[in-house]
Amino acid sequence: MEDISKEQPATSKLENQLETEKRRSEDYLTRLKYLQADFENLRKRCDRQIEETRSYSNERIISELLDVVDELEIATKAAKASPDSQMIIQGVEMTLKKLRKVLEQEGVSPIECEGQVFDPSKHHAIATEERVDVSDCVIVEEVRKGYMMKNKVIRPSIVKVAVNSSKSQEKISKNE
Repeated sequence: MEDISKEQPATSKLENQLETEKRRSEDYLTRLKYLQADFENLRKRCDRQIEETRSYSNERIISELLDVVDELEIATKAAKASPDSQMIIQGVEMTLKKLRKVLEQEGVSPIECEGQVFDPSKHHAIATEERVDVSDCVIVEEVRKGYMMKNKVIRPSIVKVAVNSSKSQEKISKNE
């Protein structure tokens, strides 16, 4: 009988150790699953960041090229005012056309603004003009073109915005 009673505590001890190891094993498995999920999320986030960086990697050079476009547009306007400059006009226009094509291939497009409602995310207002024929907050003049690269504004348009003078007159007359 002594042998049986000695075996029960030894068996019980082994069963306790087995249960402890099972819990430890389950804990490790749970930790591994969480680490695996965290790693997968990190990988996806890194992939998104790499794609975004790749997508906008040319932004600095594009911004500099836009200044060249502005200068070519000014040269074209000035040359058109001079009667003897037809060849210069054609050369500058060809260069400008090529440059615009390069920008377009890089996903750069001008922001259309004249006649549009002012949008502070795309436009930068430098002046207002009182106008009766146009609604409030409508762009009446583009001073400098703005550009977008894919869906991101890389240079806002500099514009003049209409202020309806009839509303201004109504406010003045109401105050008198």
